[in-house]
Amino acid sequence: MIKVAFFFLLCPGKYTSSASKKDSAPFRLMDVCLRRGHTYIDVMNCALAELDTADFCSLTFSNQKNGVKNEKIGHVRSDHHLCCPVAAIIRRVKHLRAFNASPDTPLSQYFSTTANRWCKVQSKDITASLRQAVIVLNPTALGFETKDIEARSLRSGGAMALLCGNVDTDKIRLLGCWNYDAMLRCLHIQALPLS
Repeated sequence: MIKVAFFFLLCPGKYTSSASKKDSAPFRLMDVCLRRGHTYIDVMNCALAELDTADFCSLTFSNQKNGVKNEKIGHVRSDHHLCCPVAAIIRRVKHLRAFNASPDTPLSQYFSTTANRWCKVQSKDITASLRQAVIVLNPTALGFETKDIEARSLRSGGAMALLCGNVDTDKIRLLGCWNYDAMLRCLHIQALPLS
């Protein structure tokens, strides 16, 4: 879910579950669209091996409170072996299908075989994982402390990565579903590549 949030510039309520249903409206399995070229893949019924042939994925804003209804955001496959938005979505779909999830199951749910039940990935879980990664990678070398990062950081971090990669700000704004001013608050102009 960390990779999905980073690539799709999502705030926690769209990629994590909440104890209070009104606080979040995460993307569901039914909101996933995969394509190979111009051919749509039946996410719920195709052979699992066919999912791996997808070269494009998108998520549809169908139940999100802040998104435009039925708007889609999508990505093409990257060639990176660890960080690919399409591969991240495919892994979620495969896991959910492996445990017979219904179409309305949030992408942020997982089946715990040890507990033998469905569990929710919550924003506190994402924050804990990110902070553990900062500790492992050495906060001094990164230039920030563990307290500086949380689940919400993935949205602005993904936007900063795009900005530092010379992606046009209008494209970043569209991908993140931001109005212009909101996007600028997330981006840090003092970033070294922009200075």
